[in-house]
Amino acid sequence: MEDGQRGSVPSREESEEAKAAARRAGAAEARAFFTRAPPVTLASAGKDLKDNFLRALAELESGNRSGKMTSVIFIRDYNTLGQEVSGYIDYAHRLKTQDFEAYFSGKKRLMPGRSDLCYYNWKTQISTSNSSPNFEVVYEDVNGLLFKSRKDKKLLSVDPQLAPDEDTRVLQSQLYEHVVIYNHNIRTL
Repeated sequence: MEDGQRGSVPSREESEEAKAAARRAGAAEARAFFTRAPPVTLASAGKDLKDNFLRALAELESGNRSGKMTSVIFIRDYNTLGQEVSGYIDYAHRLKTQDFEAYFSGKKRLMPGRSDLCYYNWKTQISTSNSSPNFEVVYEDVNGLLFKSRKDKKLLSVDPQLAPDEDTRVLQSQLYEHVVIYNHNIRTL
């Protein structure tokens, strides 16, 4: 150890064995990385959905969970205090942060909140807007309120004065006063 060495030098055979083991380990890691994850069980699976809005959310659940699309949900209804509230919800973000089984089973009602894209309480006049991982809120535009996709930068207009396009669904719901779903299919750049 006088010459600064800290151990023995491996033989050529030991070195080749170590390289082969490293290659095998690397190949196993690569296979694990590229192997598809098991399918996610959808919160809407197996539920008997009688409301148009819940059926529409069930149809969009897989696309929003997989990242192939994002949807903005507009809801206007009354909260538990009887106050009229309205707002825009990033469906894909909510799917990641909340258990939607309770909504699909009817145990809970999906309502806009202060942490959503936009929220307004008509009685208290409290108003909030927040960007999400999927959308940036653009509210100082001549075209009114817009949501800009963070993934492909496309602008999503929610102007009620415009005729709905093929990606907009105005729904009749027995559970809510007013519901509109704006869908955005992610363009790959």
